[in-house]
Amino acid sequence: MNAAARVLVVDDSPTMRGLISAVLRADPEVDVVGQAGDALEARAAIKALNPDVVTLDIEMPNMNGLDFLEKIMTLRPMPVIMVSTMTHRGADATLAALEIGAFDCVGKPSPGEPHPFGDLAEKVKAAARSQRQYVKPTAERVPPPAVADFRVGRKIVAIGSSTGGVEALINVLQKFPANCPPTVITQHMPPTFTRSFAERLNRLCAPVVQEATDGARLEIGKIYLAPGGERHLRVVNASAPHCRLVDGAPVNGHRPSVDVLFDSVAELAGRNAVGVILTGMGRDGAAGLLKMRHAGARTIGQNEKTCVVYGMPRVAHELGAVEQQFPLNAIGEEILKITAARKEGSE
Repeated sequence: MNAAARVLVVDDSPTMRGLISAVLRADPEVDVVGQAGDALEARAAIKALNPDVVTLDIEMPNMNGLDFLEKIMTLRPMPVIMVSTMTHRGADATLAALEIGAFDCVGKPSPGEPHPFGDLAEKVKAAARSQRQYVKPTAERVPPPAVADFRVGRKIVAIGSSTGGVEALINVLQKFPANCPPTVITQHMPPTFTRSFAERLNRLCAPVVQEATDGARLEIGKIYLAPGGERHLRVVNASAPHCRLVDGAPVNGHRPSVDVLFDSVAELAGRNAVGVILTGMGRDGAAGLLKMRHAGARTIGQNEKTCVVYGMPRVAHELGAVEQQFPLNAIGEEILKITAARKEGSE
């Protein structure tokens, strides 16, 4: 049996510290080794307790969570899970934290929520197992200029990601020129976070990136991110492909689900599609990617070494859904190679 994941809970609210600790202690494979109310207490606790993982509130006195996270990642890199309010401001701060190097994020629950912090224990255990090499934060990324000689073909690109997906998607999409193939994405994120993430990607990338809306037509040079919340993203109508947001139960525990997106792209586009599965916990997207490959689509998986969590890509690879695995830095260029129009004409 593996040793329990040792976690330090950092939050300025005693009530929230108690709630988070109670949720984590309900899992026998998690050991809450300490609590701290601010960054100063947390720094001392990290030195004294040497936890495997830290849960960190974004808004704290003395030093906010983002500033403290930067110090952790610079001086003592380790897995950190951010705890954020479910607001636009909280989403912006959380996305910044994920780019700095936070492992993942969870939203603070609403009053009366029946299962607060539902998958926090699983995220803590995944963080403790992670082999990720944490590095000092880098400078702001600058979008590359459009690739003048890129001629887009007729393929649709579908991408699925989860834990670690913020950094991974930025890496992939910054390789895309302004005239990229129509691209649809499901990234597991709390509601309210996806709009902020789409806005962030739109600032960092050459194509137009937007949160998907029901009926939005797929166009060259546009990237559509599934909104977090109550509906799944599908692509429909072969003669005029567009986004459809549909009701439905969670699939693989997720709504929106990568499998639902990939299934729809397999049915709609067949061989005129590219499926990409990136870092993430669980198995969502693996079966859908296999369906895409069986329909004739090209399929790509992120390799184990560059994943924050080699879960979704691993299951997809084991199922035979992945045609080829690539390191993260090579995936954007590979997508462009596949989707470029052939010299003798579009595909």
